[in-house]
Amino acid sequence: MGDIIRIKRHHYVHILDYNTNVTRCMVGPLVYTRRENERCLFNPKPCIVVPPRFYCIVQNPCVRDASGNPVIGENSSVMLRMGEEEICFEQEPFPLQPGEVLKREEGEWLFKMKLIPVNTGYHVRCLCDFTDKNSVLRRAGTEWLVEGPQTYVPRVEVEVLREVHAHIISPNTALHIRALVKFTDRTGVPREAGDLWTVKTVGAYLPAVEEDVIGTFQGITLTDTEAVHLEALSNFTDVYGKRRRAGERWLVTKEDASIHIPDVHEKVSGKVRAIVLSEKEYCVVQNPLGADGLNEFGRKEVRKGECRFFLHPQEELLGGMQPINVVSKDQALLLQAVDFFDDNGKIRRPGEKWMLHGPAEYIPDVNVRILEQRNLIALDKNEGIYVMNTTTGVVRVVIGKPYMLNENEVLWEKEISPKVEELLAFANGCMSEGERNPGFKSTRVRHRVVRFNVQHNAAVQIYDYKQKKLRVVLGPNLVILSPDEEFTVVSLSGGKPKVPNSLHCLQLFLGPRFSSDRIVVETSDHARLELDLSYNWYFDVNREEPDAKIFSVPDFIGDCCKTIASRIRGAVAAEDFDSFHRNSAKIIRVAVFGRGENGEINTSLRFQRT
Repeated sequence: MGDIIRIKRHHYVHILDYNTNVTRCMVGPLVYTRRENERCLFNPKPCIVVPPRFYCIVQNPCVRDASGNPVIGENSSVMLRMGEEEICFEQEPFPLQPGEVLKREEGEWLFKMKLIPVNTGYHVRCLCDFTDKNSVLRRAGTEWLVEGPQTYVPRVEVEVLREVHAHIISPNTALHIRALVKFTDRTGVPREAGDLWTVKTVGAYLPAVEEDVIGTFQGITLTDTEAVHLEALSNFTDVYGKRRRAGERWLVTKEDASIHIPDVHEKVSGKVRAIVLSEKEYCVVQNPLGADGLNEFGRKEVRKGECRFFLHPQEELLGGMQPINVVSKDQALLLQAVDFFDDNGKIRRPGEKWMLHGPAEYIPDVNVRILEQRNLIALDKNEGIYVMNTTTGVVRVVIGKPYMLNENEVLWEKEISPKVEELLAFANGCMSEGERNPGFKSTRVRHRVVRFNVQHNAAVQIYDYKQKKLRVVLGPNLVILSPDEEFTVVSLSGGKPKVPNSLHCLQLFLGPRFSSDRIVVETSDHARLELDLSYNWYFDVNREEPDAKIFSVPDFIGDCCKTIASRIRGAVAAEDFDSFHRNSAKIIRVAVFGRGENGEINTSLRFQRT
């Protein structure tokens, strides 16, 4: 650069004087001849131009007098405010004084002024004390909100912390607000730190810096069939003017408001549906609400239709909605009192049972429990049931007429042995050992009387364990067991040759019946022969007074066959083969029947039981 420096308009240079080591600023238009002890630090630079709605930040700005000119110090240098910053807005182009520096961010030193839109604000904080344009003294650390719409004019004493957007409050919604510090809100209400309140005004709400928005809450629509349970979080007066205590729970219905917006001091425990009872329904409510608005814990209340209601908090519906008990003329209800109460002028004691006979419609009192519904039991003349009196324990048989159990009676189930159960499943009451089913399950109705049809010319023995007596019934007849009676099961030999316990019977056939057997005999000359025997037998009994002795022999078939076989073997052993072969029929008849006093062969063999 030469000695002559040509400085254009709105340009400047810095000249360093080596003698004083002071740098001064020279602004054009100007032609300057440099002295020998001076040096131009840079070629002429254009002055700083700040267009409208822009600004720049000058670091280490110079000190200016009242006229705005830089103040020159004692050593002829420009006085600077070191470490400070100055914001320059739209003005005439100006040079940078020696020591001044433009603050840059991402290479840019010219910044556009920000526009704060509607429903938006800047949360700002004061860095040092100053008085703003509205003559308000701002202390260091103070925070406030600059609301739009406006152009934000930055200051070095103020920093922007964040951008705040307004919350839109729609119809039937509300904001829950919490105070962060002690202050007076925009409505003039003083707030303490931690205070909670609700804002329901429809529109945009821009929260102050002292406020914390907990959230937006939607209103709950209440109808004829839907209500809401609320719980107080702290002591407060609700929107309906009622004083609520912390922990208190209550019901809000359409009668209170069509739409309920939850307050900040309450929470929604849940929505409840209306309980609608028709004319033929009822329900039982436990812990109902009393006249004082408090739950009467432990108490029950019957509510009858036709009605509609909501359950209050802590009320419970026991058993749901129940139909009215309709009792026809052939039915009855067995009732039991669970506490003292007046039953149409009659005092019922706890545990007392009684019957309600139809026809009737019955809604039980809260002190009454329905044990069961009983029906009239239809019985034919040959049908019956076992009935036990629960007071005395006596079991009796009711036969041949319709019967309704009373309050002290129950149906008694008669137990009989599995073998008898299986024999009753056979029409004739007899079965062979091979016919037995190990997995047999009886389908008998146990409270029905045990019946058995005794066939013609048959007998059944029945033992009464209570009276310790036997009775024999001859057929044809119908046997009905009393509660203490049991059948006598007869086990007989069967097959050829006879095998013990091959046949099991409930009834003993009196004959005449056909029987056969197979025996092995040996003659005197040691010839072994196998004989097939066939014969008829019968019981000679007095049908007017049957004797129980016919059942005294457990297996009369086996005993009879053994006796006959023994006689035949003895007779054959005394004969040789040829003699027995020629006279076998006669030898066997004589051996079995014997001879009479006149020497004639008898025609029968009689077994007598004494």
